[in-house]
Amino acid sequence: MLIVTTQQWSAISAHLTQHLPNEACGLLAGRKGRIEKIYLVTNIEQSPVRYEMDPNELLAAILEMEQADWELLGIFHSHPAGPPTPSPTDIAEAYYPDSAYLICSPDADNNWQGRAFEIRDSQAHEIEFKIESSNG
Repeated sequence: MLIVTTQQWSAISAHLTQHLPNEACGLLAGRKGRIEKIYLVTNIEQSPVRYEMDPNELLAAILEMEQADWELLGIFHSHPAGPPTPSPTDIAEAYYPDSAYLICSPDADNNWQGRAFEIRDSQAHEIEFKIESSNG
């Protein structure tokens, strides 16, 4: 399970919207499925159909997670044209099998929706993704 607060979801959504029409990406750090910090990372591909995280930002985030004793709970990115499911490229390049992959796309009203997946051994399985109020 992957749990974000409404405030965190708003920050993710704003990041995704800011980078339209391109894909946007980032990392989700925390413990036991609950997100403690979101890392908004630059997509150096600047592409509407592909992302690659800026290596310096990625390294800085990983080091900070280690210092805070957080886990890399998830990796998120957008599919601006939908759907919020893993593409063949997402599955082929899923290098972190112990992390969830949160894929976001706009719904019919242009509000962001997200679905989380575990991607392991070239197979994607949906896992529970919850947005909870910021005060629990």
